[in-house]
Amino acid sequence: MHAVRHEILPPSGVEFAACLKLTPSTVAHDTQSAGPSQSVSGKALYNVVVARSNHLRIFEVRQELAPISTHKEDERERRASVRKGTEAVEGEVEMDASGEGFVNMEVSRNDMLVFRNPHIIAVLVSTGQNGALLPPTVYRLYFIREHRLHGIVTGLESVRIVSSGEDGLDRLLVSFKDAKIALLEWSDAISDLLTVSIHTYERAPQLMTIDASLFRSQLRADPLSRCAALSLPKDSLAILPFYQTQAELDLLEQEQTRDVPYSPSFVLDLTAEVDERIRHVIDFTFLPGFNSPTFAVLFQREQTWTGRLKEFKDTVSMFIFTMDLVTRNYPVFTAVENLPYDCFEITACPSSLGGVIVTSSNSIIHIDQSARRVVLPVNGWLPRVSDISSSGATQENNQRNLQLEGSKVAFVTDKTLFLVIKDGTVYPMEITAEGRTVSQLTLSPPAARTTIPATLQKVSDDLLFVGSMVGPSVLLKTARVEEDIQDEDVDMDAGRTAVVDKVDPMDLDDDDDDIYGPSRPEDRLATNGSTNGVVSSLRKRTVVHLSLADSIPAYGPINDFTFSVAKNGDRLVPELVASTGSGMLGGFTLFQRDLPTRVKRKLHVIGGGRGMWSLPVRQAVKVNGATYERPSNPHYALNDAVIISTDANPSPGLSRIASLTLKNDITITTRIPGTTVGAAPFFQGTAILHVMSNAIRVLEPDGTERQIIKDLDNNMSRPKIRYCSISDPFVLIIREDDSLGLFIGETERGKIRRKDMSPMGEKASPHTIMTPLRRTAIDKLQQTSRYIAGSFYADTSEIFQSKAIAEGSETGTGTLQAAMNAGSNTQWLLLCRPQGVMEIWTLPKLTLIFSSAAVATLDSVLVDSGDPPAVSLPTEPPRKPQELDIEQIIIAPLGESCPKPHLMVFLRSGQFAIYEAISSTLPADVPLPPTRASALLVRFVKVLSRSFDIRPSNEETEKSVLAEQKRISRLLIPFTTSPAPGKSFTGVFFTGDRPCWILCTDKGGVKMHSSGHSVVHAFTACSLWESKGDFLLYSEEGPSLVEWIRDVQLEQHLPCRIVPKSQAYSNIVFDQSTSLLVASSVAMNKFASYDDDGNSLWEPDAPDVSYPYCETSTLELISPETWAVMDGYEFASNEIVTCVDCVALETVSTEAGMKDYIAVGTTINRGEDLAIKGAVYIFEVVEVVADPFKSLNKRWYRLKLQCRDDAKGPVTALCGMNGYLVSSMGQKIFVRAFDLDERLVGIAFLDVGMYVTSLRSVKNLLVIGDAIKSVWFVAFQEDPYKLVVLAKDVQRISVTRADLFFADNRVSIVAGDEDGVIRIYEYDPHDPESKGGQRLLCRTEFHGQGEYRSSYLLARRTKGPEADIPQAKLIYQGGTDGSLTSLVYVDEGAYKRLQLLQGQLTRNVQHVAGLNPKAFRIVRNDFVSRPLTKGVLDGNLLSAFNDLPITQQHEVTQQIGTERGTVAKDWLSLSGAW
Repeated sequence: MHAVRHEILPPSGVEFAACLKLTPSTVAHDTQSAGPSQSVSGKALYNVVVARSNHLRIFEVRQELAPISTHKEDERERRASVRKGTEAVEGEVEMDASGEGFVNMEVSRNDMLVFRNPHIIAVLVSTGQNGALLPPTVYRLYFIREHRLHGIVTGLESVRIVSSGEDGLDRLLVSFKDAKIALLEWSDAISDLLTVSIHTYERAPQLMTIDASLFRSQLRADPLSRCAALSLPKDSLAILPFYQTQAELDLLEQEQTRDVPYSPSFVLDLTAEVDERIRHVIDFTFLPGFNSPTFAVLFQREQTWTGRLKEFKDTVSMFIFTMDLVTRNYPVFTAVENLPYDCFEITACPSSLGGVIVTSSNSIIHIDQSARRVVLPVNGWLPRVSDISSSGATQENNQRNLQLEGSKVAFVTDKTLFLVIKDGTVYPMEITAEGRTVSQLTLSPPAARTTIPATLQKVSDDLLFVGSMVGPSVLLKTARVEEDIQDEDVDMDAGRTAVVDKVDPMDLDDDDDDIYGPSRPEDRLATNGSTNGVVSSLRKRTVVHLSLADSIPAYGPINDFTFSVAKNGDRLVPELVASTGSGMLGGFTLFQRDLPTRVKRKLHVIGGGRGMWSLPVRQAVKVNGATYERPSNPHYALNDAVIISTDANPSPGLSRIASLTLKNDITITTRIPGTTVGAAPFFQGTAILHVMSNAIRVLEPDGTERQIIKDLDNNMSRPKIRYCSISDPFVLIIREDDSLGLFIGETERGKIRRKDMSPMGEKASPHTIMTPLRRTAIDKLQQTSRYIAGSFYADTSEIFQSKAIAEGSETGTGTLQAAMNAGSNTQWLLLCRPQGVMEIWTLPKLTLIFSSAAVATLDSVLVDSGDPPAVSLPTEPPRKPQELDIEQIIIAPLGESCPKPHLMVFLRSGQFAIYEAISSTLPADVPLPPTRASALLVRFVKVLSRSFDIRPSNEETEKSVLAEQKRISRLLIPFTTSPAPGKSFTGVFFTGDRPCWILCTDKGGVKMHSSGHSVVHAFTACSLWESKGDFLLYSEEGPSLVEWIRDVQLEQHLPCRIVPKSQAYSNIVFDQSTSLLVASSVAMNKFASYDDDGNSLWEPDAPDVSYPYCETSTLELISPETWAVMDGYEFASNEIVTCVDCVALETVSTEAGMKDYIAVGTTINRGEDLAIKGAVYIFEVVEVVADPFKSLNKRWYRLKLQCRDDAKGPVTALCGMNGYLVSSMGQKIFVRAFDLDERLVGIAFLDVGMYVTSLRSVKNLLVIGDAIKSVWFVAFQEDPYKLVVLAKDVQRISVTRADLFFADNRVSIVAGDEDGVIRIYEYDPHDPESKGGQRLLCRTEFHGQGEYRSSYLLARRTKGPEADIPQAKLIYQGGTDGSLTSLVYVDEGAYKRLQLLQGQLTRNVQHVAGLNPKAFRIVRNDFVSRPLTKGVLDGNLLSAFNDLPITQQHEVTQQIGTERGTVAKDWLSLSGAW
């Protein structure tokens, strides 16, 4: 059986991060002033590169002008109406409204700041060089690029090489799990990462050991980029030296020819070459401030644990040694032994201080180069587990009780660092030192609570990045403020090291100076140091002010998931409900395949099957007979007033103009015979430009006709107009014969006229005399010019700039409107010729400024070819449509807060590509092409590719009226929407038979989301009902007004909503009978041991010593509509839920004899000395009378406990089978019947492996997954009751999940293990290798990069004559890294083609970081001669086929003997979420 593994969602969260100057935009502003750039996109400061598993993302940190709040006046009125002392805490209103993200919370005097709203930003007011105040600014994170790598990332570092001195850019160093290091740099030519080199150590002797697969490598880089080190098994380091100067490289070139920025790498054995005492390395780092690369290594010579502390205590040591890269000498000059056994991390101190910070579970230790130790205990356990001296501990330390497991440390100043513990609490710590001698470590009270940390990276002196694997990652602002301290009142050392800014960042005019100092005169000190005549002695201290700058959304690991039914308005849709996150970041994440929308009202009266346009128009202001634009508020956009719709029926079409009545109903004011091609507001919104199939009309706001220009040629009718583009004051039309028409509006007259297009025809010199005969010839040439697609683009992003304009040789548009809108935008004309040449012309002079013939083949990068205007093809014989003809091409802005222009190209064959417009520079020594008067300083980089299954149509024979009515128009329609206050999106809607939304977010980049309709004929954004988030669309259900579902996040590859619950959920199931969710929550609870008489065996004897903690669970009944908890069941404080399932059991209470119950398996933890027990619970969801005072729901449900059955072992898995309950108990499997709805009666059992992790049943077949004994295939018989082992796997594999996989009348078993390997087994008694059917045959092994513990089986219906019969099953895997993948059956023919294609893509495509996709998926198996690679296709690799240019797609498919279209259809039939 063959299948393809497709990654639907990449891993979520951040595990590794690096901060560097990677892209040229980060160094472009270094020579400018300190203030932010006045451009639209702000000033780029740094790049933040983050990674989780195989997912690599690049962000840009920008400094922007602070946004102006549009709700400032409303907020002031709200505050004025609230009685003082009862107002909400900062950010509380946002939390109540959205219920997600981070919120500021003040807790007593500790100023605990919980960042829960990602829209809260840090506002910074700075001063220029002359002391003048600069505008307030904010810091934002913006998405740049992302890649799904063919390897698992284990480290990120920033380095500088020789070429960094030329371009000023850093390079990115990435390490991978299979002992590889890749050096990457940013390429301006492709605007993406480029691989410089890759270094592999997988064949090193250290990697050949048995336990090498369990090792987790660490990557570190020298602060001066002299070398990088990668940890290897057996206490070794792989050293990669870098050249820093050109002199070093020139010296080497005299000996041998080398043009690489590094010298040969080598492996350093720490035990053999540095010191024989170095064993079991825990962590290592580079130290700054040394002439040679210097290491600090933390290791444990003799391994121990808590139970061996009497024999081995303080077994950790720390050595500092330097490395001479020339002589290969490694002298150790600092050796510190007898450190606590639980040390786990080492952090280098700044060079001005020296030494290192060692973090253990119970203390923080500073060690300098002279081996002097300063210890700061954080709880009372340190003297109990270690003999290290902590004489400097204060009384305050004796009251502190912290656990530092999972904590992270980062310096924010030379002597101030932040300690972020595992629950996200931020503790500032100050180092007291005289010179370089540290005397004391002071831990201040908690200053804030942020996300649960996985990594801390200092971005700059003022920014700190906190990456999290279980939730959002945040960017913190750490501003340093000098504060005055009076000697007699405040002790210098007792002051607070860091505080949280209390400021409403969205209100820039209120109390800005409160952040930076007192504003009242009586609070300010006089310049001479006296106040009210009293002289005070003042000292200064630097206090770090902490605030939230921005965040990267993430949902974290997927603990469990299920499918439920959601209501989008009145429509029921499937929804994937996942329990995600951990701790306070836990909750539910709801995924839908399509962007969720809700129908607000049906509008059948307006029709619109051929098009709809909602237009904002208003009455013009006339002064002295001339028409001018009415002044308007720049922060308020005019609402729509008119809707124009058109239909093909009755022939020859009908157009309607509708408006809103006083009762908010639609009324038709005008009906016009004929089909409308396009409409838009004109003359600054005081008129309507109406393009029909045979005329162009100018209408008044009320729909009356002002002007009409019939499309005639010497009183002869021309072919119908099939497309138009309107950009005030220009109008472009394209007729059915591909001829072009251009019109321009005259604002003074309020009318339009034909535009002279002579520059687009024959190129005449400026001195050519235009005789009437020559003019006629040019007109004739223009009539024969053919363009198959075109559109206008009005640029407001300042990206579209030409060299001539920059030099001042070309001015702006010379129309009255351009004069009125001077500086607001520039207008450009985009045209595409039949031969596939894209041209961009300036307006109004019609000068060719950009041309490219690579757009028809969808090349990766489009640059100006410098060619003259393309020659049109002969009109005789008529040209037939080709497969690669461009059907639609537009340039439209995409984005959230800073929209950028994107080029969208749709081919007739169904290929679709989106290009991002990026500013480029033309070198000064490169002259312009002789065919150009100016050059457009823009290049287009492809960021997304998609294929659509387009049904071919014969346009030559389908010219009838019926065919015209059945025609489906595919148009790219730009729109701007505001789904919520303060949030807006600029995107494009793609109509047709597979409609979709094209959107771009600040944190997720460009995404395409399906609309959920089978076909959309017409679309327009509509604000007629005074809502900026409404849309009008004509779908298979007719015309309707829709809006997005609120609180939908679009940063992920699937639209999702996050329901925060402040606690994690380990299991979740959907009860079909009531459409409710049952989930088990997880919390930490104190654990105490008792003897047989109930006496406590141990109690804390000090305030800084606490009880140990254990997990406890609660079962909750949740409504998926309101997400309110209807009922719950609390288990014992030491009882944890391990499995939950909805099972159908036999019962006497229903006529059918079967009923759905909720079965729960638990584990009871009784400590180390007693064996674990368990229990099985049977709950029934029953309906009760709802309390109208407590709930708005009409129906209310409760959990009714029907049965509790104690077990002698942990119940780790259960399922239903033929009306019976199958559950595990330790090393046994039991089949039980639910007798009389009150007790479980065992009828069969089976001795299995060591620890059952998975139970799956279909009919009477059962698949058992075990943590040691792999997979068992069992059958259940009822006469007599018996469990029969059919076959099992004899290998020792730790299986985490096992499922039955059906397709094509065959069955296989799919199992995943803790290493992320997916195996497909077959049960074939006729195969001799199966030993008569006793063994399961492993047919395929595929490395899936991460383990999964939850899966779901779905029916998949294919197209064709057997579409009603499910032909395959999908298994959806929720990974512990947050990924969501599917396994889809592939038939034999498609599998052979895609397997050959996979081989071609492996060899012929440049993969990021130079990784080998085939080697990444190979699983090491010592029991077979060749890897079992065949059977599962790599969807991540096959998806790269769509990204290739069409010419390269043809080359690749020709080599495997097939066609590009066939392969594209194969892949398209297998893709999709569900």
